[in-house]
Amino acid sequence: MKRIGIIGAMEEEVSRLKEMMEQVTIRKKASMEFNLGILNGKEVVVVRSGIGKVNAGICTQILVDDFQVDGIINTGIAGSLKNEINIGDIVISTDALQHDVDAREFGYEPGQIPRMDVLAFKADLQMIEQAEASSHEVNPEVGVFKGRVVSGDQFIADRRVKENIIEKFQGYCTEMEGAAIAQAAYLNHVPFVVIRSISDKADDSASVDYPAFEKKAIENGVRLVSHMVTCL
Repeated sequence: MKRIGIIGAMEEEVSRLKEMMEQVTIRKKASMEFNLGILNGKEVVVVRSGIGKVNAGICTQILVDDFQVDGIINTGIAGSLKNEINIGDIVISTDALQHDVDAREFGYEPGQIPRMDVLAFKADLQMIEQAEASSHEVNPEVGVFKGRVVSGDQFIADRRVKENIIEKFQGYCTEMEGAAIAQAAYLNHVPFVVIRSISDKADDSASVDYPAFEKKAIENGVRLVSHMVTCL
């Protein structure tokens, strides 16, 4: 890949990556700052999209239209949906869907966007494999899981809501942007992968765990992404 787009929802998720870049040019569009430069020898565009699916979708389209990226990495933190996936572990998307989409009255499955031909958007196999290999290389003590990432415009901090999402969608983690980035990438035929470090368990403890473990989770993701780009 000649140029890779790297999206984080929050400044905390991309600030270290921006510090590591060289030859940086900043372009602004849609109230976002797109940092074009070199990261570990690879041309990248690093950007904070803002939180939520709309921000993430807009950001992805700009990366495609204005920067002609060859692939997109979404990095950030998420809540675990499986008991064996612990705080600090990494989830790499096999696919992504939006858990807050519901058009069942029209015959669609929960999570399926009406008049789209897929339920979930599949991540790129090469990017999945490279993310896994890079994580083992730079985060050897961290658990790595490959599975479905589910997204919605909700911070999940209620056990009952979590259990409902697990039952319907069999997700590995939940967050607020990945599936929107996946949808935009799918529509533009651009390969993508969502990489999420676990900051909480998406249950009644989430509001306490999230601020306590956010920084460490982000560090794990930054190490992975910065190593990964050199191999794509």
